[in-house]
Amino acid sequence: MTDYTLKTGDSAPDLARETWPEGRVNLAELRGQWVIVYFYPKDSTLGCTTESCAFRDAITSGAHAMVLGVSRDSLASHQRFTEKQALNFPLICDTDEALCLAFDVIQMKNMYGKQARGIERSTFIIDPEGIVRECWRKVRVKDHVEAVLEKLTALQG
Repeated sequence: MTDYTLKTGDSAPDLARETWPEGRVNLAELRGQWVIVYFYPKDSTLGCTTESCAFRDAITSGAHAMVLGVSRDSLASHQRFTEKQALNFPLICDTDEALCLAFDVIQMKNMYGKQARGIERSTFIIDPEGIVRECWRKVRVKDHVEAVLEKLTALQG
């Protein structure tokens, strides 16, 4: 079992990162609003596409939070993924893993019988004061976005 360093109740890490399409985002500049940050392994893969499209649809149906997707993919990859899936939120480019490491989502994973470092699919709700209010680790895509929205609604009270 992994002992994560970032937990519910902690201040969210504060790093500026490149995004597609906004250009740059800094979590500190998003204070005053609810933010959902989800980390996913790779653009245009089945699980990541399903999850990203579910967040896209949640925004369309009235989720009251800024959504940010994060992976280690390049800006060019994010552009293709965003355009192909008609995503309506920024994707953060974290090629140097700084944000992934700050949120403690880089883990050793078994990939086809081999150990490899990778992003553990994770989601965080950050409140308007910049505090992590909920963490999901080792996310299974099915019904995950619905659970996030239910928790967000409860937290917003």
